Amino acid sequence: MSGSTVKDGGARAGGRIRPWLRPVAWGVLALSTLVLVLAGCARATVVNRVFYQSVLDEQDAYERLYDEVLVDPATARVTRDLLGRLPVPEAQVTANLKNVLPPATLRTLVDEQIGHAVAYLRGKEPRLSVSVDVRPVLTNIGSFAEIYLGDLVASAQGRRAPDFAAFTRELTTALDDISRGRRPGNLPELRLDEDAARQAADWLMEPVPEDRRAALRPQVEAALGTGDVASALADVGPYALGGRTSGAASDLSALTEDGHWNVVPDLEAAGVDLGAAKQARFFTKLTLGVVQGVALALALGSAAVLAFAGTASWAPRLRRIGTALAAGGALAAVVLALARWQVASLMVRPPPSWPPSVSRLLDDVQHGAADALLSVGLITSALPLLAGLVLVAAAWGYERLMARRAPRLSARRRGAVLGTAVGALLALAMAGAVLAPLAAGKDSRELCLGSESLCDRRYDEVAYLATHNAMSTTADKFIGPLHDPDIVAQLDAGARALLIDTQTWETPAEVAERLRDADFPPDMKRQITRLVERANPPRPGLWLCHAVCRAGAIPLVETLRTLGTWLDAHPGEVVTLIVQDAVDGTRTRQAFRQAGLERLVFTPDADPGRPWPTLGDMVDSGRRLVVFAEQADGPAPWYRNFYRYGMETPFAFTAPEEMSCVPHRGGTGKRLFLLNHFITDMGGSRLDAAVVNKRDFILDRVRRCEQARGRPVNFVAVDFATIGDALGAVDTLNKRR
Repeated sequence: MSGSTVKDGGARAGGRIRPWLRPVAWGVLALSTLVLVLAGCARATVVNRVFYQSVLDEQDAYERLYDEVLVDPATARVTRDLLGRLPVPEAQVTANLKNVLPPATLRTLVDEQIGHAVAYLRGKEPRLSVSVDVRPVLTNIGSFAEIYLGDLVASAQGRRAPDFAAFTRELTTALDDISRGRRPGNLPELRLDEDAARQAADWLMEPVPEDRRAALRPQVEAALGTGDVASALADVGPYALGGRTSGAASDLSALTEDGHWNVVPDLEAAGVDLGAAKQARFFTKLTLGVVQGVALALALGSAAVLAFAGTASWAPRLRRIGTALAAGGALAAVVLALARWQVASLMVRPPPSWPPSVSRLLDDVQHGAADALLSVGLITSALPLLAGLVLVAAAWGYERLMARRAPRLSARRRGAVLGTAVGALLALAMAGAVLAPLAAGKDSRELCLGSESLCDRRYDEVAYLATHNAMSTTADKFIGPLHDPDIVAQLDAGARALLIDTQTWETPAEVAERLRDADFPPDMKRQITRLVERANPPRPGLWLCHAVCRAGAIPLVETLRTLGTWLDAHPGEVVTLIVQDAVDGTRTRQAFRQAGLERLVFTPDADPGRPWPTLGDMVDSGRRLVVFAEQADGPAPWYRNFYRYGMETPFAFTAPEEMSCVPHRGGTGKRLFLLNHFITDMGGSRLDAAVVNKRDFILDRVRRCEQARGRPVNFVAVDFATIGDALGAVDTLNKRR
């Protein structure tokens, strides 16, 4: 009795001594939880390099740089200014840009800068240093050159394998000598007849000022007449190059500092204010250092006070700790939600002079980062909130079920409760097993081109996205590519017709045949032929090339096997090949047989005027690959000349406004209609693709051409299919039909 009295008196005394301590500790724990949540959110986002890369990846920032920013007409104006001095067609430069600076390399460069910025914000680097390592870009250029110049360099060096390091040194030395008017010592002689020497002299004299040409021309012609090309180049070199080669090299060396370009001085020189970064550094160092440490100590101390001060029962103590944690988590969620609501006013607003594509990309990245930060913050806030609710529930359970005064449940009632719970779980599991497949499953009928409704449409009534010169891609390192993804990736992205070129590697005799009508002197033609024979020997086999196999080639049979694998994995798809065939029909049939594709090819009706089967019938038969040729017509029954069955528009447009609907190959009145919808001006053009691949541009031209021809357009053939919305236009055509 007396012991009990002492015990109760002690508890009451404790309650009288510390009546203010519990609410203060509760408030400190709640606020400390808020600070820890916000600091943890900042640690996982603002000062985490992985966070920035994930945001850029989610927004497809790297691909959009090529497919949206670089082809924006406003950006193109700047691009043309930058490229205007290069003696290379602009379309070729922009087409090959993704080869020398692919997204993976760009991502690595950006990640390096993010690492510097994060280290600066965390206080690990004393200065903000944004240093771009340009060596990967130079490496890509070098490897790209080695692919196509290897045979040439090896032949010139008299080696089996080229020594590109030596070649680069010799070339740099030769250019430096020429720019200074010195005769380079490593150039071979080139014998020219009198007419060829005169033509070469005309070309070499162009950069020489007119008042110097009369005095200089005799010695240039004399050098060329004896085959001494090196001396002729040295005579005109100071006028053509001057000191630009060595100056450019020194400028590049000073700019990159041995392959590294420090961007910060250039940003400061351009008037970019980096003060915000310094303020952010102060905030992050303070928050992640002192503030976070103090908050953690206060949280532990206040939790200890709530756990050990007050009444003797543990249930109220757990409840106080739980409610404080839950309040802190809920308050953090509210703060983050309010910050996200106000974040638009804090975002960087690009000036009106910026290209729209850059503004959109920046806006999307900023909003994506804000949304991701909110998501991380809400998840972080949920941890103390849920932990607090669990503690509150545990306290409630302790008071209701475990206290000594609580009535005990009988064994029968416990069994009934347990049986009911188990029965409910089993019923839910069974219902889920029955209903989930019905909700998520598909009709047993195969889809055709991803749509059930298209299964009832005839092959000649459907529109298909076609990729022009589909094999010429950045992925396969073609010079002057017309697409970025390879053929399989094009199919994955929605292309259902592939325009491809089959060729054999050019022999010296074929090169000589092409040179026969060229405006070169006979001796020069023979020397070019011998040079080609030595420098680029032909490779056996059948290839997919664009005009010249030395500018890019992929093996035909291997590519056809890959196509067959894709078709097997997509049983509801119908694919068409339109082949520009420099390989005869017999060898083409052998290639398809070797690749195992004859089981999939569809044989058109011998009468081109007969209606085609529905896509559903073709899918059900398993014959889902239609193969046409531009020249051949057999001998395989499935290998038919396209222009017996189809017609087309012209394809040699050099500007969007030139695109017409006039008849071209195939005439008129055919069941199949190929719309050549690309610009060809010294190669494909990303900039023009951004215009002509717009959804409304395509739909408007299709409407005009269908009215002119009286037949629906079937194949919309484009370059750079990932630019614009050509697939959206094709989908719209099929929905309208």
